[in-house]
Amino acid sequence: MKLGFIGLGQMGAAMASNLVKGGHDVTVFNRTPGKSGALIELGAHEAANLAGVCDGDAVITMLADDDAASAIALGEGGLTAQLRKGAIHLSMSTISVALSKRLARAHAQAGQRYVAAPVFGRPDMAAAAKLFIVCAGDPATIDACQPLFRAMGQSTFPIGTEPSAANLVKLSGNFLLASAIEALGEAVALVSKAGIDPRAYVEFLTSTVFNVPAYKTYGALIAQGKFEPAGFAAPLGFKDIRLVLAAAESLRVPMPLGSLLHDRFLRLLAQGGERLDWSAVGGLAAQDAGHDPRGIVPPSKRGVEVDQIRS
Repeated sequence: MKLGFIGLGQMGAAMASNLVKGGHDVTVFNRTPGKSGALIELGAHEAANLAGVCDGDAVITMLADDDAASAIALGEGGLTAQLRKGAIHLSMSTISVALSKRLARAHAQAGQRYVAAPVFGRPDMAAAAKLFIVCAGDPATIDACQPLFRAMGQSTFPIGTEPSAANLVKLSGNFLLASAIEALGEAVALVSKAGIDPRAYVEFLTSTVFNVPAYKTYGALIAQGKFEPAGFAAPLGFKDIRLVLAAAESLRVPMPLGSLLHDRFLRLLAQGGERLDWSAVGGLAAQDAGHDPRGIVPPSKRGVEVDQIRS
């Protein structure tokens, strides 16, 4: 398929790379120059401007937030003005429900097709083409996008015909992940202050009752205090919590945990955590406990090993 790809951050660059490897004719564009070198070597083309990515069958956007996505799609000379009739805008960004609805209306008015397909997975999963993709939109258009989904992900889950439904599912999923991070941080702070090795504790949890990828990934990061480099930066996590709360407010759904997470992320950013992974929220509980802010027990105080916990 001939397509354009906009947004070459950690996730976008990996996804575009897999599309090229999958045999698609990919032209890339990034508002900040200098990120396309590896893709060009792989066989992608580079557009000098936005119009240069809009002459194919589809354009994929993988952008950081609503402001970027709105400017690219709805701004002067944006996608709605540049795409030909019948072309597809495949929005894979994590954006608000409200913006997704605006994009659907704008593309329909321009005679274009629009599918929302946000992804679950960190950069390593993107590089390995192992993303989980949640999509919504016209079924025929989703079918046309299946070769693209197969190049980037391990599973695709159609969720409905209204594109914004996929965005709501994505935001709700990130809310659940952030909730798990907070809960893990509090539990790790508790056992660590009692002298239990947090890494042994997380190993026990994730090999028994919480044997799931999210607990393994974030539990290990919290136990090790390893919040750099960021796979998913804290400001993006804060953005997603704000978006899920906005959606909840519009639907009149109270989310007490969401409000708590909003304040936890705000505290992390107020303390200079902009460059940290969003799992750093899980390190705040150790600070609250007056313990090592990394959530790590010094070697001299480690007294409980995995076998002791299991017994």
